Amino acid sequence: MLTDLQAARAWMQFPGSRCDLEVSHETQAIVRESGWRRIDRTEAAIEDIMISRWEDSREASSHEATTPEDRYFVGIALTTTRAKLTRDRQIVFDGTMPAGTLYVSAPSRSLAAQFQSPCAFVHVLISADHFPAQLPTTETLDDLVLLRDPLAAELVKALVEHGDAADREFAHCIGQTLAMHLARLEPPRARVNALPKWRLRRVERYIADHFERCISLSELAHVAGLSRMHFAAQFRAATGYRPREYLLNHRVEHAKMLLATTERPLTEIALAVGFSTQAHFSTVFRRISGQPPARWRLANKGERPELEAPPRRRAASDRDWIAAAA
Repeated sequence: MLTDLQAARAWMQFPGSRCDLEVSHETQAIVRESGWRRIDRTEAAIEDIMISRWEDSREASSHEATTPEDRYFVGIALTTTRAKLTRDRQIVFDGTMPAGTLYVSAPSRSLAAQFQSPCAFVHVLISADHFPAQLPTTETLDDLVLLRDPLAAELVKALVEHGDAADREFAHCIGQTLAMHLARLEPPRARVNALPKWRLRRVERYIADHFERCISLSELAHVAGLSRMHFAAQFRAATGYRPREYLLNHRVEHAKMLLATTERPLTEIALAVGFSTQAHFSTVFRRISGQPPARWRLANKGERPELEAPPRRRAASDRDWIAAAA
């Protein structure tokens, strides 16, 4: 579910190829990787913050890499993709990784990644010196996955908007800010169990069958067979989203399909997917997709957006956690 690949590219699109020709590889602040997390550059060994980017247009790809012994690895998704992250046959993450998702690996940690759709990431290698060992945060930065991290997304957006024209000092400042942000993150005080798959499937089917009308939290909790409080917490742990957010994203995905494949007016589409007014529909659509519906329609006319499944959450150990940043 959530923003499809084209919509995500609309608000985090890489600069055109002309800049690539004008700026040499050695002066780029954002290095292009020759392979996933592979930087062919000697300066990488001495810089305390190294920023690179990785794009893969293939529908499926597999990779594996080990974080240097003195660095933390940070990845920020520029487009929505489906990913499976594993370590030693244990699943760290498996599901939809929306644009803006942040994930971190600690020093000397290997990680295997399987992508089931095209992907684009900014990768940041940050010296461990930016994370003093006495900080309690350092223990939680291993296998940290934040499905929503607005600050990280905005930092990377500012960086890629400059593209290859970004200078080293500006990029380094962005990296330092990201490091400080990670050092100040607070892990959840209490671990919440994710909604069991069979309950989640029931809720997903119910939303898919009734998304065009108002669905209350109490109604969804009843479908799941839980109290409102327990359902809301477990649903967010399983998907990374509040039930209301999930419903709105589901409506927007269906609206995209109607926008791309029909000539129906915006007001009619808004009502068809459950919004009471075109104004509310446009506001929510723009917040989720980065573009107003009319502009999105012009850019995607004739294409059929694929409805994506919600993210899945599986922890590899008691220290591994996946959270949705507020």
